[in-house]
Amino acid sequence: MSAETYSPKRVEVIVNGVPIRGYADGTFVNVARNSDSFATNVGADGEVSRTASADRTGKVTVTLQQTSDSNDFLSGLVTADELTLNLQFVLMVKDTNGRTLLVSPCAWIDKPADSEFGNELSNREWIISCAELNGLIGGNN
Repeated sequence: MSAETYSPKRVEVIVNGVPIRGYADGTFVNVARNSDSFATNVGADGEVSRTASADRTGKVTVTLQQTSDSNDFLSGLVTADELTLNLQFVLMVKDTNGRTLLVSPCAWIDKPADSEFGNELSNREWIISCAELNGLIGGNN
């Protein structure tokens, strides 16, 4: 018998070929599809059918420490996109100690992260939209 191991240090978010660094404590990446894969319909007589959704869009939320250099990189991407209206990129989320691999060939940042300043460090939350989000949600080795 062996114990499976998860290490947050082995989770990678790669934006346009650049690894993101400086994750916040706690949940630092959240990946979610925008729609269910199937919609269920129940007729008046109880007959059940389902409709497959073609919607593969999704959102990836990355939470970074205020001090992370990756804030500069992501801020530069969204600023360039606002100016050119043409800065979409490939996004990948993978657990290198496991089997999870999620990929979007066409992603963009919705808006600059909100910023707050106080007596202690805060976090920066970046929301990345994906035109198509696919992959495998797997276990760990």
